[in-house]
Amino acid sequence: MPTVKIMDLTSTEVGEIELADSVFGVALNEPLIHEAVRSFLANRRAGTSATKTRGDVSGSGRKLWKQKGTGRARIASLRSPLWKGGGNAHGPQPRDWSYNLPKKMRKRALCSALSERLREGNLIIVDEWKFDQPKTKEFINTLGSLKLTGKTLIVDSLKNTKLMLASRNVQTAKVVNSYSLNIYDLVNHQKLVLTPTIVEELTGILQPRARDDEEERFRSHSSEGEAAKPARRVPRDEGAAA
Repeated sequence: MPTVKIMDLTSTEVGEIELADSVFGVALNEPLIHEAVRSFLANRRAGTSATKTRGDVSGSGRKLWKQKGTGRARIASLRSPLWKGGGNAHGPQPRDWSYNLPKKMRKRALCSALSERLREGNLIIVDEWKFDQPKTKEFINTLGSLKLTGKTLIVDSLKNTKLMLASRNVQTAKVVNSYSLNIYDLVNHQKLVLTPTIVEELTGILQPRARDDEEERFRSHSSEGEAAKPARRVPRDEGAAA
């Protein structure tokens, strides 16, 4: 199990914590992380862009002039896409861009991203976010003490109102709870700050269940048994051979 130092808000070491290999010791899987980010962004799209077709624009539906004999191009309606003010042909219409990514894939992508932040040295464990007053200046000074430069993602309880109020005007920092942690925020922020309580919550949320392990073990044994099983010989039809 990887071991990480626990720091206080003054960047002083106050202890150590062991992280679970099943959550913080997973190999990097870039294709899975890419697919999880793609799914997250697709699910976030509103899908409300729309254009008016010839059935939506205003205008008369009668034929402007007769089909033949005028020397002009034939036309059926003023609402045709060929005319100014007419409808739009093949324009965007409201649609649902979201698609479902399996839960195991989402959890595995989160574990892979968390493990990569740990290997990079960008995972910091803070004992507790505790402020006397919800002051933005105090929060910025704390980020400087912890050497948190760049975009920082802080995972803590949303009931910590002083932390929420102190950080809401800092554009380079974002505060979420363990259940709101998503793959896009992990990839989009260079630094990740957790607390021991959040580490336990994430381990309980993302750690594979015993039933999942049994299913994986059963599938692996089944595949090995099928590979080791010899091919069955089919008796030759003597009559057809003759």
